[in-house]
Amino acid sequence: MNIAMAHDVDPKEKLLDDLGDISGIELFNNQILVATYIRPEKTKGGIIMTDRARDEDRFQSKIGLVVGKGPSAFQEEEGGNWFNGRQVEEGEWIIFRPSDGWSLTVNGVSCRILSDTQVKGTVNDVDKVW
Repeated sequence: MNIAMAHDVDPKEKLLDDLGDISGIELFNNQILVATYIRPEKTKGGIIMTDRARDEDRFQSKIGLVVGKGPSAFQEEEGGNWFNGRQVEEGEWIIFRPSDGWSLTVNGVSCRILSDTQVKGTVNDVDKVW
């Protein structure tokens, strides 16, 4: 069961504001930089999430915002049909396995570097998946 969260500001805007300037980060090959979605403190029903529960999102979140892409990310290899022409762009929310990727902190924001093939799909509402 997913819990609708109370977002005081748009989650995408918040992540991008918190992340700030990342122009000095260059990703290689098919790597993507994903800012990890951390749920806000309160649900729409008024339940306050503990700091411990929210901190666990750093490790268990399955949702992230694409904030950077390497030059060959989401490009088909010759004879391949992995993406069927689908491009995942910066600013899209993606779904991934919590154990995938390399965790790091960029400008104080929890992020991951994933290979494009580790992306399982996209979602338009961060509260749809947990």
